[in-house]
Amino acid sequence: AESPLVEGDRLICLPGGTNASMVALNKLTGETLWVCTGSTEKPGYASPVAFDYGGFRQIVTMMEKSVVGVRADTGKLLWRAPHVAYADETVSTPLFHDRYVFVSTLPPGSSQCLELSAVGQGINVNRAWHSLALNNHHGGVVLVDGHVYGSDLLGKWVCLELSSGRVAYKTVGVGKGSLTCADGMLYTVGEKGGTVGLVKATPEGHTVISRFRLPPGGSGPVWAHPVVCGGRLYLRHGDSVYC
Repeated sequence: AESPLVEGDRLICLPGGTNASMVALNKLTGETLWVCTGSTEKPGYASPVAFDYGGFRQIVTMMEKSVVGVRADTGKLLWRAPHVAYADETVSTPLFHDRYVFVSTLPPGSSQCLELSAVGQGINVNRAWHSLALNNHHGGVVLVDGHVYGSDLLGKWVCLELSSGRVAYKTVGVGKGSLTCADGMLYTVGEKGGTVGLVKATPEGHTVISRFRLPPGGSGPVWAHPVVCGGRLYLRHGDSVYC
């Protein structure tokens, strides 16, 4: 269920399983460039991210019961950290900043911050902290100025300090949903009813400055994440797209 990642001339995707947990294909031809066999898990739902750390370009994602880091050039498994979510719903994309990898899912894994350290030709990983304060389902989280923002399974909006896990706030906004960030503002979308709320991205509090409701057109929960691009806000509900 992940979104494939285009990384240079490679397309990264996650078949999962004993023979090919992650693979890199030539994005133009489909030729197999490498296969990661270091992890034998099924895939999760999360989309992979790429970043540089410790002299390696890494591809990081969530598998069924863990977070993994893979060398982008060879597919070698660099590190693995256990992370278990209810019904194996490891959905939201990991965040990376400085030396920290942050993930958030349903309990019992909830929010976990992993600290990476480069050792020789490898990467060590240790848990920096674990918190039950933010149990993100599938609405995603964003990082702004050292703080992580996202919605909780029960509908509260939560702000955590990345380095320590300290809870800056946990409060009501537009309800459980998804978000993005642009120009220091959070664009939050409630999955029930499609209320869109504009919130300043600050750990001092979660104040909805303005809000509106998506017009009729879609049906069911609003699950697609909002997108800001070129000065426009794009929202999807079912088969309807709004700008």
